[in-house]
Amino acid sequence: MGKESDDIDIALDDMFGEDFAVLLNNKLYANEGKQKFGVIKSNSDKSKHLETATIKVEGVFIDLVNLRSECYSEDSRVPTIDIGTPEQDAYRRDLTINSLFYNINESQVEDFTKMGVQDLHNKFIRTPLEPLQTFLDDPLRLLRTIRFANRFEFEIDP
Repeated sequence: MGKESDDIDIALDDMFGEDFAVLLNNKLYANEGKQKFGVIKSNSDKSKHLETATIKVEGVFIDLVNLRSECYSEDSRVPTIDIGTPEQDAYRRDLTINSLFYNINESQVEDFTKMGVQDLHNKFIRTPLEPLQTFLDDPLRLLRTIRFANRFEFEIDP
């Protein structure tokens, strides 16, 4: 797309974000004796459903989160969250273009929905699961869809 991004998330499969932030902080800033990370605690009242750790590395903020699965009840947009697999995490995302992973061990993009890379190339926006259910689970996803389509001049899946 030729666009730069400073939005970096690291998805962890066997450690909580805060624990990884402590290890990274100790490695990078051991001589400074400072804590250079923060933790945003989960708060359902503010639509923050998952704890996230953030650390600044080389001037860039990096969010550290767990791979997860989500299950919504019919009467709430607040999901029940469990530790998940990369595939479960990809399918719980709002859009296929937001469900891509970069595997640092293999140096390659992983597209568990089998649609995200193609949609990115075709400038197309769609949900990884059935759209009605995706938007009923969390109506804010509809606004994010419109925002992404306008920002990047993508077509929205009818």
